[in-house]
Amino acid sequence: MNWYYFILGSISVWRITHLLNAEDGPFDLVFLFRRSILKFKFLSDLFSCFYCLSVWISVPFAFLIETEYKEIILLWLSFSGISIIIEKLTSKEK
Repeated sequence: MNWYYFILGSISVWRITHLLNAEDGPFDLVFLFRRSILKFKFLSDLFSCFYCLSVWISVPFAFLIETEYKEIILLWLSFSGISIIIEKLTSKEK
């Protein structure tokens, strides 16, 4: 496992999770998407919780970067954890 991919994956997971959780996106597309899933309680709850969403956003990144299942699981949790740390460090809510 290359450190470059670990850092790149961690920042990418944070970026996508933050976009889907807290931003409106270009032309309000992400906002409209979040509004359209309100009728599905599970998805609505998932997209309103940064921590929950980061767990699921990190799954495909772990599979893209690694092939061994032990390492995929560790990467999955690490990507989510790092994105939560970045969110806490950059969040205006302290």
